[in-house]
Amino acid sequence: MKNRSIRIKGLLAMLMLPLATYAQDAGAAADSQNFWENAFGSIVLLAGAIVVLAALIAIVRLFNIIVKMEELRVLKEKGVEEIVEQYKQPEESWWKKFMKSATQYVPVEKEEDIMFDHEYDGIRELDNRLPPWWLWMFYVSIIFAAVYWTVYHIADGPSLIDEYNKEMEVAQAKIDEYMATKADAVDENTVTLLTDDESLAMGQSTFETLCMPCHGMNGEGNSIGPNLTDDYWLHGCDIKDVFGTIKNGVIEKGMQSWKDQLRPVEIQRVASYILVKLHGSNPENAKEPQGEPCSVGQNDDADSAPAEATPDEAPTEEATE
Repeated sequence: MKNRSIRIKGLLAMLMLPLATYAQDAGAAADSQNFWENAFGSIVLLAGAIVVLAALIAIVRLFNIIVKMEELRVLKEKGVEEIVEQYKQPEESWWKKFMKSATQYVPVEKEEDIMFDHEYDGIRELDNRLPPWWLWMFYVSIIFAAVYWTVYHIADGPSLIDEYNKEMEVAQAKIDEYMATKADAVDENTVTLLTDDESLAMGQSTFETLCMPCHGMNGEGNSIGPNLTDDYWLHGCDIKDVFGTIKNGVIEKGMQSWKDQLRPVEIQRVASYILVKLHGSNPENAKEPQGEPCSVGQNDDADSAPAEATPDEAPTEEATE
C-alpha cells in the first residue's frame, strides 16, 4: 500500500511538471499580449485546464486499477507467504522506486517472461512496454495541441506576426526613451539639421527671445549682428558651423558663448531654425552682406574662435554667419 502511494505521488508530479511549464509560458505570453482582456480567450483556457485535470484524474484512477489487478495476480501466483516475505525485505530508495515507476523496465533475470516465441537469425524480441514517461508526454502533447488549436485558430490568440509587431513596438519605445536621454549629447561633430515643425517652432521661440536684439526679429541683421538670411557667412553655413558658433561664441566680434545658457539640443534647434526658416527669406531692411559666399549645407573652412561673455556685453549672435 505504501509503495502504491509513492507511485501515485510520483505519477502526479511527472504529469503536473509539463503542465506547470506550459502555464508559465502561457502566462508570460498573456501578459505581453494583454490576452486576458479577451473574455472568450479566458474561457477557452479554463476549459482546457478542466480537460487536462480530468485527464489526469482518469490516468490516476486507471493506474490504481492496474496496480490492484497486478496485486491480485501476484497473490494468485505466489501465495500469501511469499508476498509477506517480500514486504520483510529492505525498502528501496525513493529514486529507485521512481525510476521503476517511470520506466517500467524488466530486470534481466525476468526477460524470459516477456520474450516472444519467434526469432530471426538467433535474435529474439522482448515484449517491452512503452515507458510511462513517454506516454505521459504523448498524452500531454495531445491536450496541448487541442488547446493551442482552439486558442490560435478559433479564438483571437495572437499570431506570430502580431507578436512580432508587438515586440517591435516595445523595442521602438525603448529606443525613443533612450534617444530622449541622449538629446544633450549633441555636439559639433554629431549635430544634424532638424526639419520637423515642432523643433523649428521651439528654435524660433529661443531665437526671438535671445538672438533678436543682435540679429533682428527676422534675422535681417542690425548695427550689432550680421544678416542671417543671405548667402554670405562669416564662419561657415553648415549646421555644424552654425552650431559651433552659437555654442562657443566669437569673442572678437562681441558674441558670447551660449553653451552655459542653452542645452545642446536647444542650440541645435536655433541653428536649424536659422538655416531652414531664416536663410533665403529676404526680409525688409536686410543688412548688407558680410563674409564669404557659402551655399547652405556645405562645410565652410572659416575658423570659429571661442568667446566668453562679459557683464558689459549684450548677448549677440553676430558670428552666426
